[in-house]
Amino acid sequence: MNRLDQLITTFDLGLRTVFASPHAGRPYPASGPEAELSEAEKAHAAALMRVNHVGEVCAQALYAGQAITAKNEAVRAELEQAAREETDHLAWCEQRIVELGGRKSLLNPLWFGGAFGIGVVAGMLGDKWNLGFLAETERQVESHLDGHLHKLPEADAKSRAVVEQMKIDEIKHAQTAVDHGGAPLPAPVKWVMQRTADVMRKTASRV
Repeated sequence: MNRLDQLITTFDLGLRTVFASPHAGRPYPASGPEAELSEAEKAHAAALMRVNHVGEVCAQALYAGQAITAKNEAVRAELEQAAREETDHLAWCEQRIVELGGRKSLLNPLWFGGAFGIGVVAGMLGDKWNLGFLAETERQVESHLDGHLHKLPEADAKSRAVVEQMKIDEIKHAQTAVDHGGAPLPAPVKWVMQRTADVMRKTASRV
């Protein structure tokens, strides 16, 4: 696929990610009965799942940008495989938001565009840094999901099931990136990534 075809494919991905309902390739983890939650608990859980959904929108864009600029075909294949599994997360988060009576972030087009640009830059730095960025992103997402498991209402087993499966997948993605030669990122880069993610989470929880 030439560069123009890749850009067209990415534009199509952006439209489908932001405006269409994705289809998961794996079963929905939250198949059990719905717990009796108060309206406040539902609103709280929906806001957390909206943040997780934004993270998956960003993941689609990030991996697309990284794949376009990856130098090695094996690295590109790993990024594309990770993106396919993240599509499951995107679909699961959206389904859970609907079940809770919530809504997706109004800023999803902005999140997608910004993450795609970051992914392009990461890929241009070379494959070891590209994979290192993937590994660090997944580690930070793992930590974020772990925090959500503590913040979700105790009775909300369905949201917890989704988040727990997402966490398992993120750990695997991070390890795969390291196994394929991902380099540890400098501490200042990790700090910037964390602060950027904090801004995204705080904004997405409201808008």
